[in-house]
Amino acid sequence: MGDMTNSDFYSKNQRNESSHGGEFGCTMEELRSLMELRGTEAVVKIKETYGDTEAICRRLKTSPVEGLPGTAPDLEKRKQIFGQNFIPPKKPKTFLQLVWEALQDVTLIILEIAAIISLGLSFYHPPGEGNEGCATAQGGAEDEGEAEAGWIEGAAILLSVICVVLVTAFNDWSKEKQFRGLQSRIEQEQKFTVVRAGQVVQIPVAEIVVGDIAQVKYGDLLPADGLFIQGNDLKIDESSLTGESDQVRKSVDKDPMLLSGTHVMEGSGRMLVTAVGVNSQTGIIFTLLGAGGEEEEKKDKKAKQQDGAAAMEMQPLKSAEGGDADDRKKASMHKKEKSVLQGKLTKLAVQIGKAGLVMSAITVIILVLYFTVDTFVVNKKPWLPECTPVYVQYFVKFFIIGVTVLVVAVPEGLPLAVTISLAYSVKKMMKDNNLVRHLDACETMGNATAICSDKTGTLTTNRMTVVQAYVGDVHYKEIPDPSSINTKTMELLVNAIAINSAYTTKILPPEKEGALPRQVGNKTECGLLGFVLDLKQDYEPVRSQMPEEKLYKVYTFNSVRKSMSTVIKLPDESFRMYSKGASEIVLKKCCKILNGAGEPRVFRPRDRDEMVKKVIEPMACDGLRTICVAYRDFPSSPEPDWDNENDILNDLTCICVVGIEDPVRPEVPEAIRKCQRAGITVRMVTGDNINTARAIAIKCGIIHPGEDFLCLEGKEFNRRIRNEKGEIEQERIDKIWPKLRVLARSSPTDKHTLVKGIIDSTHTEQRQVVAVTGDGTNDGPALKKADVGFAMGIAGTDVAKEASDIILTDDNFSSIVKAVMWGRNVYDSISKFLQFQLTVNVVAVIVAFTGACITQDSPLKAVQMLWVNLIMDTFASLALATEPPTETLLLRKPYGRNKPLISRTMMKNILGHAVYQLALIFTLLFVGEKMFQIDSGRNAPLHSPPSEHYTIIFNTFVMMQLFNEINARKIHGERNVFDGIFRNPIFCTIVLGTFAIQIVIVQFGGKPFSCSPLQLDQWMWCIFIGLGELVWGQVIATIPTSRLKFLKEAGRLTQKEEIPEEELNEDVEEIDHAERELRRGQILWFRGLNRIQTQIEVVNTFKSGASFQGALRRQSSVTSQSQDVANLSSPSRVSLSNALSSPTSLPPAAAGQG
Repeated sequence: MGDMTNSDFYSKNQRNESSHGGEFGCTMEELRSLMELRGTEAVVKIKETYGDTEAICRRLKTSPVEGLPGTAPDLEKRKQIFGQNFIPPKKPKTFLQLVWEALQDVTLIILEIAAIISLGLSFYHPPGEGNEGCATAQGGAEDEGEAEAGWIEGAAILLSVICVVLVTAFNDWSKEKQFRGLQSRIEQEQKFTVVRAGQVVQIPVAEIVVGDIAQVKYGDLLPADGLFIQGNDLKIDESSLTGESDQVRKSVDKDPMLLSGTHVMEGSGRMLVTAVGVNSQTGIIFTLLGAGGEEEEKKDKKAKQQDGAAAMEMQPLKSAEGGDADDRKKASMHKKEKSVLQGKLTKLAVQIGKAGLVMSAITVIILVLYFTVDTFVVNKKPWLPECTPVYVQYFVKFFIIGVTVLVVAVPEGLPLAVTISLAYSVKKMMKDNNLVRHLDACETMGNATAICSDKTGTLTTNRMTVVQAYVGDVHYKEIPDPSSINTKTMELLVNAIAINSAYTTKILPPEKEGALPRQVGNKTECGLLGFVLDLKQDYEPVRSQMPEEKLYKVYTFNSVRKSMSTVIKLPDESFRMYSKGASEIVLKKCCKILNGAGEPRVFRPRDRDEMVKKVIEPMACDGLRTICVAYRDFPSSPEPDWDNENDILNDLTCICVVGIEDPVRPEVPEAIRKCQRAGITVRMVTGDNINTARAIAIKCGIIHPGEDFLCLEGKEFNRRIRNEKGEIEQERIDKIWPKLRVLARSSPTDKHTLVKGIIDSTHTEQRQVVAVTGDGTNDGPALKKADVGFAMGIAGTDVAKEASDIILTDDNFSSIVKAVMWGRNVYDSISKFLQFQLTVNVVAVIVAFTGACITQDSPLKAVQMLWVNLIMDTFASLALATEPPTETLLLRKPYGRNKPLISRTMMKNILGHAVYQLALIFTLLFVGEKMFQIDSGRNAPLHSPPSEHYTIIFNTFVMMQLFNEINARKIHGERNVFDGIFRNPIFCTIVLGTFAIQIVIVQFGGKPFSCSPLQLDQWMWCIFIGLGELVWGQVIATIPTSRLKFLKEAGRLTQKEEIPEEELNEDVEEIDHAERELRRGQILWFRGLNRIQTQIEVVNTFKSGASFQGALRRQSSVTSQSQDVANLSSPSRVSLSNALSSPTSLPPAAAGQG
């Protein structure tokens, strides 16, 4: 299925639809055109065509209460006729495309050209035997067989290039595959609640079919299009489709249209699913994009070539809002997307590359000059035409040596190491309950200096239980005996709790024997329902007597009200409203309270203050959340004005106040201690009362009594950070945040303000890196603003997950500590790899360079260099990047954003090992033949056979690298380099594997590898010299780094690059930040919808009648914002005949951006 292009998928569905339309009362086309209407138009159309939503339910053979029967054949048939709820992804790149991309590497191209020239020349024999005269002073040793073998070097180089390309392509391919795996995992984790056969079940979004009755509630991301059947106070944020930020209120008689990809901001309700997958409004746009995708590809090609792999990973969907200036801004945004580590690495790689280029150029120049001077000046040979090929062959050989120096110098393993390390970490982090959605979040986490955490569900278990209650003038310290409560009060209490809570919230029997009962739905409500059960009462009969449809009016909970109220009609036609919410808020609205006899008595402000002191504060100091349950009766006539909330939610009668405990998770205090030891400040941001928050913070170990810290309430926090005009001032925030540990009764904006304040602060010398956890829809802005946003996988709403970088699949704070460990590990892995890689680079470049200058021939041949390059780059990055993290990583402070990649200790190691290796190699090069009593390999003629001398040098070189790879496992100057080596099987395999291949190359490599077989004693010497690396490593570790003042650090981001200009105009950046977050259109299919709409391309590719109009109607609101469309006429029915007739007649800005 995944391989179908969107348009095939689409047309297939249409074909099916036309043939099957008769089985249900309406066809897919009819439903689709219905979903394109909005507001009153839609209501009129439903009335005219179908009668009402009930009638549509009947036509679709479903029941608004019972839902679908849910039998397999029925579901299959619906999928066949109306399509499946899934949008086929874009085709992944094929392996060949990836190979082609890997071949674009400049150094590889140079090598290929050189190899081909060398091959061509080896087959060309000049006429006559003139070439004796041409051979230079080094001639003599060439016999016929050798000349025949001249082609081998070129072929070997080509072969090794092919190896490198295949390895790179394979890595890209597996990365892509992992990415898709991640994507499908995120998609599978998305479940939605539907009613089937009268049962409320959660099913994966892809399983939803037309005719399903879905239950929507606050925080949901709608997975399909549908009609609103029944519900209360449902408000939807449709900005992802229309671009209008106002929330749209849905009602059956005014605007029943619910669209996929939009967010439920308030309320709850039921919808009848009418369009899924490619036929839903979001799907239609995606289909268009699929059609527009091919043209996009062509345009992207240019960008990709400049931007290489980085662009591949992060091509944001192009937007067509407002011309080129916008594009430039987008481009600069796009650059900012590079994570800190990538920034440092790119800089380092460029520096090394430049140095390598200079070295290789000098090598070639020196070789050519030496040869020409020696041949034509010293030996005074004339340049004979028949000798030209021979000379050219020499020049090509020199050129190949130069290129090899360059190849070895350029650390193309760096991006590879980062990718491997990140991909490996991401895979492993899955097991630690971290689902990483943006690769760089993993590495940023290692630098985190502050974590702002929610309380409920993250630090606590999110299993609410009522442990204290104040009923009928008595404060019970444990659950009261049911007989001690007046029957009237009891009845009111049970009704108030059972009716005034979401009907989706229930307590189910435990899954296993002896386990706790399962809490489903809102946990606070579960706690209250549990209280009813503890009082030996039952809430089910109350609910069945007063089903959800009969509720007269519901004021759902939101972050402004902080309470929830439900109005019902009593048998005598009068109304009763039940209310519950945060005790200090609801008690302010109470003017009566039930006494011991169940009769209301007056409740004055001074009584309230006394109750706060005697009941609420003691409960809060025990870390309990206090909830007040109340009610109010209204007369039947005149009917109250339900929309005037202030009058309605007043004059209540308090039934009881309960204290709900949410115990701290057992592993949290330890996790927080680890964070504090690792230099990370944990702050708690919660909506709870300040006493509760403080009590929990002490239990968790966020604050220790006697320390100097701040616990503030949201109001006080705002008072302190705003000036007289009410504007937020950074200096004021700087006075508060370093000591702030608990922010209670905070609104989502407070959370965002705090995070932004800490990030923008220049109070400390390092910029703070802030991680934030969140679960509610309202946490979205803070999650986006933070450097790393963690969303809760279980309690989190879809909106929060959408805004986050990492999803905690077990909602547990200790998983964040694991993420910190992995993040630091990525950083260290890269440093280990760098330490190893740079040692090899320095040595190989110097050896090739000096060797070439002194002996006219590099001691390490091109093919050997490529092999060394392969071990250094690819294998070493695999071996060192997959080291598992250890607890010791948490014993040091975070590195911070401008700490250099290569510390002075690492510099000491790199230079120290380079000195050892160079000393030994030059010794072998110049006196090796005497030591081993063999022929000297120096000054050999063009095609002479490989010498033992140079083979020993090559072999020793590789042995030293192998043992140095073990040294590279530690970068902080530790002595024991073998520590935990067997915990990393990949490392052991690679070291042993490399050793085995080396034996094969030396003993059987022959001419292509320029190797001649070695005796056992020679092998022993090579290995012995290699082992010396480990001893030398200990010597280096003894030298104190502090003494070596001359060592420079490298790979640091300077302040200037640190703050891109967009940070300065924050307001623009805020909006764009959200957009940039959406950059990976790959992950979930609604990613980046707002970009897509604005594309007038949509209009351009849309050629069919009815659906065309609908798309334009949906465009209209977008159109009004977009300057590109100044030349289109009235927005509601845009006439676009000209745009259709010629795609080129688009306004230039839009066409340019396509």
